[in-house]
Amino acid sequence: MSHHNKDMVDKLKNIMAVDFAVWELSLFLDTHPDERRAIEDHNKYVRLSYQLKNEYESTYGPMRLDSISPYPYKYINSPWPWEIEY
Repeated sequence: MSHHNKDMVDKLKNIMAVDFAVWELSLFLDTHPDERRAIEDHNKYVRLSYQLKNEYESTYGPMRLDSISPYPYKYINSPWPWEIEY
């Protein structure tokens, strides 16, 4: 795996871990809506997720269909998830 690809995979894994925390906290908050610490953690991880995705996209290009794309359209230039060696 090239150094460039390893950095990309490391960043993707970090994004996936943070998004997993967001998802799990969201599920917890569905049944515990008054848990202040869970809401604070949820919001912290949501902000971190946006930050990590913006950093990833500034280096590797769009990773979401709703990302702002420079001209020419580059979303298709990224490897598909099944093309990445984790």
